[in-house]
Amino acid sequence: MNTKQTVYIVDDDSDVADSMSMLLESTGLRTEQYHSAEEFLKTPIDLLVGCLILDVRMPDMSGLDLHQEIKRNNANLPVVFVTGHGDVPMAVQAMKNGALEFLQKPFRDQEFIDCVNRALKTNSEALDELNRRRSIQARIDSLTKREYEIMRLIAAGNITKVVASKLSISPRTVEIHRARTMEKMQAKTLAQLVQMVVEVEHQEAVG
Repeated sequence: MNTKQTVYIVDDDSDVADSMSMLLESTGLRTEQYHSAEEFLKTPIDLLVGCLILDVRMPDMSGLDLHQEIKRNNANLPVVFVTGHGDVPMAVQAMKNGALEFLQKPFRDQEFIDCVNRALKTNSEALDELNRRRSIQARIDSLTKREYEIMRLIAAGNITKVVASKLSISPRTVEIHRARTMEKMQAKTLAQLVQMVVEVEHQEAVG
């Protein structure tokens, strides 16, 4: 994955796209331009890192339709809509669909830059959280079947003797497995271990 954040600009008006690109690059940001939704869809959307500046009204596939496709492939890519023809229903629909912002042209340069920086920050935070969850899952995957069973029972509030009874093993064996589990999960306290299990269970529940 390309970890360099990029501002992806999709606007069928090349002059507008050039203007936005030059403005953002003057602040040190990296940009890429696309002049249709179809052109943008040729990129590996699931691997994109940064944010998307998206025009609402474009030939063939609209910005709102493209937004739906992006959400299916890369939910962590924030979208900022810009348009010269926006109306209230369109803005409401964009925000309901999860757009970060809806700017109507003409907008102030600083307003646009601030909005893009918020989108990049949102993307960075989302990726950090995703990587953290993946790290926890990788630690869980490193556990043996017995360690996993003991971790779930302990996280459910069972004391050592109860866990031992449920699994028909000695309390000492439970303690040994628990120590190994704590080490593999990089949990310094039981509370940290429980929190990680709760997070994983929540992710499993929501899919």
